[in-house]
Amino acid sequence: MAVPDHLVLATRDLDAGAAWLEDRLGVALESGGRHERMGTHNRLLTLGEDFYLELIAIDPAAAAPGRPRWFGLDVPETLPVEGARLIHWVARCDDIAAAVAACSHVPGEILDMARGDFRWRITVPADGSLPGDGLLPTLIKWDVPFHPAQRLPQRNCRLMKLEGFHPQPAPIRNALAALGLAARLDLHAGAGEAPQLVAYLRTPRGMVELD
Repeated sequence: MAVPDHLVLATRDLDAGAAWLEDRLGVALESGGRHERMGTHNRLLTLGEDFYLELIAIDPAAAAPGRPRWFGLDVPETLPVEGARLIHWVARCDDIAAAVAACSHVPGEILDMARGDFRWRITVPADGSLPGDGLLPTLIKWDVPFHPAQRLPQRNCRLMKLEGFHPQPAPIRNALAALGLAARLDLHAGAGEAPQLVAYLRTPRGMVELD
């Protein structure tokens, strides 16, 4: 039903977060753009031909949207005091309505979005929260014949493993299985711990862990 599309890292300030992440990975991020409907902006890094990393922040120059922003960005504790934090992942599907219907959870309303010449549809919960505490992916359908990763320069970075920890992993596993994504997230029981998403990237600086 779906395949991984990109990782989502959040930061309080896009320039400062990008500088922190570039120093950690040893590569430069590329300018993304603004999401006027959500009042956010981003920077990007390719992790392959059809997979990438997105660093996202509230855009201080944008008007406040008339709804909660996506990815829980309106919740202060979602954002790290400094640097950037891996908060979520997004999965791509050919038929987003069918994928939503197959979900054993409610991924959110399907919204039409645009940035530059990119057009896509994406699921966003009405309250802007992260599905499954960030471990269940947001669903996306690109409505253009190209993928963002194809327009980004190669930086010799690749995702090696995506890992998750949750105090009640069974419902998360079942929801991932319904989307055909059970093998894409190495999920563990994290009793007594807050849900956490961890990505291991191969970079020019060696293996880097993002959480």
